[in-house]
Amino acid sequence: MLAINKSISGLNGVGKTREAQLNKLGIYTLSDLVYFFPRAYENRENVFSLATAPLDVGCSFMLTVATEVKSIRTKNNMTLSKFRAYDDSDSVEIVFFNSPYVKDIFHTGAKFRFFGKLTANKNALQIVSPKYEAYVEGVELPGLVPIYPLTNGISSKIIDKIIKSALLEAIPCIIDPLPDEIRLQNELATLSYSLKNIHFPESQDALRASLKRLAFDEMLAFGIGISFMSRYKKSVVGAKFFPCDLNPLTALLPYELTASQKSVINDIYRDTVLNPVSPMSRIIVGDVGSGKTICAVYAIYIAIKSGFQVALMAPTEILATQHYNDISNLLSKLGINSELLIGSTSQKEKNRIYSSLSNGSATLVIGTHALISDKVDFKNLGLVITDEQHRFGVAQRAKLKDKSEHAHLLVMSATPIPRTLALTMYGDLDISNITEMPIGRQRVDTFVVDEGYRERLLTFISRQVENGGQCYVVCPAIEDENDDGDSISPLSINEFSNNNLKLKNVLEFTNFLKQKLPHLKIEFLHGRMKPSEKDDIMNRFSLGKLDLLVSTTVIEVGVNVPNASLMIVEDADRFGLSQLHQLRGRVGRGNRKSYCVLVSGSSSEKSRARLEIMRTTYNGYEIAEKDLMLRGPGDFFADSAYNMRQSGGFQFKIAKLCDDYELFGMAFKTAKNIVEEDPDLSAEKHKYLKQEVEKYISPLASTIS
Repeated sequence: MLAINKSISGLNGVGKTREAQLNKLGIYTLSDLVYFFPRAYENRENVFSLATAPLDVGCSFMLTVATEVKSIRTKNNMTLSKFRAYDDSDSVEIVFFNSPYVKDIFHTGAKFRFFGKLTANKNALQIVSPKYEAYVEGVELPGLVPIYPLTNGISSKIIDKIIKSALLEAIPCIIDPLPDEIRLQNELATLSYSLKNIHFPESQDALRASLKRLAFDEMLAFGIGISFMSRYKKSVVGAKFFPCDLNPLTALLPYELTASQKSVINDIYRDTVLNPVSPMSRIIVGDVGSGKTICAVYAIYIAIKSGFQVALMAPTEILATQHYNDISNLLSKLGINSELLIGSTSQKEKNRIYSSLSNGSATLVIGTHALISDKVDFKNLGLVITDEQHRFGVAQRAKLKDKSEHAHLLVMSATPIPRTLALTMYGDLDISNITEMPIGRQRVDTFVVDEGYRERLLTFISRQVENGGQCYVVCPAIEDENDDGDSISPLSINEFSNNNLKLKNVLEFTNFLKQKLPHLKIEFLHGRMKPSEKDDIMNRFSLGKLDLLVSTTVIEVGVNVPNASLMIVEDADRFGLSQLHQLRGRVGRGNRKSYCVLVSGSSSEKSRARLEIMRTTYNGYEIAEKDLMLRGPGDFFADSAYNMRQSGGFQFKIAKLCDDYELFGMAFKTAKNIVEEDPDLSAEKHKYLKQEVEKYISPLASTIS
């Protein structure tokens, strides 16, 4: 296994400049290259004739070059290279921009497979900047062509060549960590076969088999890690909370708790007060607006009344600040003070908070990832709470929980998922479900429209603002990211996409709306902005000083602006249904009649069916069940490992593309059986599997002897 971990610097075709370019893509070793998987595939195996091909759709053509390349310099100093090519049905003009080298590639009589969009320019057929492959008699061209993430200096052809070279060197060095009995029992391909075909698939069936094997590997490693956490949890004694009167807190609430909320609070009380044999590890799963946070407040109250400290971690500064404002306002009336610790907190204030936490004078701290800093030390931490579980993962939960091994853990998630899937995903957590909504929570009317409704939609925005409401517009991208023209859709095992429609992005769309609606106060918000900028814009929107906020999904989780009455989601087909449900939950939080408009130009029947679910279904659990049936469980698992690699934890590369529900159950069942049979993975047959688990789930490696 050592050879595959050697530096890429010695690889054929990789000099110092190329090595630096690959480093930007996170590639440093031969192993990094082999596991640098395509983000999509272009299906080029269906070749069209010029006479029958649809216009403005990516298609493959087998054409013969008819004329030599002619290049001219345009007024704006661009090089325009043109030549004609033909098939048995017609001829077409091929155009390349700033590519004078094509004159050395395309010669009269040579045959190529081109992939691009056929357009009609002044009634003359034209293909602009197509991808191309030389046709050689007797040599079969690949039907599925991988599309990789790229960076400056690294083209598709370059990365293809380097990965082919890497595979030739790496494949003989690869030892399959999966024992043959497990592989054969689950009908899985070998690792070598899967790695070759994930990059350069021989067929769609070969790609499916490869995706299946690699997804299984990821889920198996994750499942083993979860099993270790469960074993470890049972070996530790939990902090003992004392019985306390909850009536003072209940008396402050301006509403009555639902039966589900009372049930969850009883679960927490039982785990921490009545029977704390081991630390509580519980997740509260409830629909958007179902009242999970107040259940957590009861847990905070019990812990602090028992003499313990509490830490609540949220995924964004916006949400952490909102929690701080709401919770501190409530608990301060009971003599409980709170601290806010986020990235933008001044160093002087951070130092004060560090000191107060370590000496025990601060009993409740609410914050972001800043809470898992090594500088944060508690005197008597008894309860850890993480909000929006799908934005964290095992590693980050564990790091905060490690501040005290006896501390109880409470997790909140507004991403309802089917129960069977929840038992798999949250194998280390007990589950409490909130199944009803508070009285008075209104339904948000939902509509699905295409670009043809743009003018009416602009009018609708104006009308909402005139009536005193505010609007969100959510875009899937921050800026124009389609610079290479490749397919950008993630692929499931049973879906191959040629979709290269340009996504709406926050920066361009904000300018568009400012031009169309100059009378409105419009700002944008995205995750790359400085925390102080985000806080300022969100505060202005919350105070009603902005009419319309154009944003990425940074506003997806927990943001509460009761005056917001309209949510518009652009390119809605690019979002998961649970994510759309979260976004819809940002409106309808006050007394105003509220609306959600999903804008999509997709012609895919599958996309239309998914959006129709959103239009007609309002229960998060029903949406999750239907989403699972349509897309498979991969996206749920992708969410649960959100951004985990950056924090030293687990990242699903392939499992998020998998649509085989049964495969996930198989992987987790196998993981459980392995740990029961060999608790420390000390058996010789598990030697390499143990190395894989340690590699993928480093925060859990300490629990493996």
